[in-house]
Amino acid sequence: MSDNATQQDDQQQDDKQSVRVQSLHVHPVKSCAGIALGESLLIETGLEFDRAWMVVNAQGDCITQRQLPRMALVRPQLKSLEMVLRAPGMLALHVALDTVEKPVRVTVWDDEVAAYDMGDLCAQWFSDFLGQPLRLVRFDPEHKRLSKRRWTGDIAAENAFADGFPMLVTSVAGLGELNRRLVANGHAEVTMERFRPNLVLDGLDAHGEDALDEIVFDTDDGPVRLKLVKPCGRCPIPDVNPATAETGHAVRDTLASYRVDARLDGQLTFGMNAVIVEGIERSLRVGMAGRATFRFD
Repeated sequence: MSDNATQQDDQQQDDKQSVRVQSLHVHPVKSCAGIALGESLLIETGLEFDRAWMVVNAQGDCITQRQLPRMALVRPQLKSLEMVLRAPGMLALHVALDTVEKPVRVTVWDDEVAAYDMGDLCAQWFSDFLGQPLRLVRFDPEHKRLSKRRWTGDIAAENAFADGFPMLVTSVAGLGELNRRLVANGHAEVTMERFRPNLVLDGLDAHGEDALDEIVFDTDDGPVRLKLVKPCGRCPIPDVNPATAETGHAVRDTLASYRVDARLDGQLTFGMNAVIVEGIERSLRVGMAGRATFRFD
């Protein structure tokens, strides 16, 4: 092998990063608690059942922890035929996975989308717990809600009720760095639950996901390829305690000391939004090894 060929091989190795799936998470009802899974199927809009349901007001506008922090206390459980929702002081609500009621139009941020109302029992349950008239809706999978092409380029990335992208990727080391700074400032550590990711990676330096272009995981059915396209700008939700719904400001104050992101005009960022290049109907598993390439802007 020539010296030039050896140098090219070394360069290719340097351009790849080994990663591992540390955890997988879905949030079936937008802005309610999430579920950690050992394995999850990729569908067109991201991990199956992620942000498939949403709470709306009487006008059909999405409601999140930004307005109602107590949504963090609604905890879902996915079973084979139903989703079970539990919240303090409430009887469990059983929501069939294969049943919807009337079609409706609802709004998630700037997008008006097709959905299905889940009926009066679900509406009453959320209204009673959260203290105002609300309804539960399910995304219509026939509706094509796409991420902004400014970030995805030629990729038509579909979403259900996620803010804007099918997947959110964070890293173990990124949370570790945040907690180091929180403790140094006299605050308690926080869990990854506050950042509501889908895919948490191990094997990176702190916030190493910022520099990644694509991640490839080899499954028994073929590769899964994810492209990291946009930093995730952070609203006040990471300052909602997921165990108590109490609000604070320590997380965002700490992020402001080192995570002001020029790519988003000075927003505070944590994690990267990702789109699916390849791998629909293939599954990711905790512990799965992958390889990432770096973005050179």
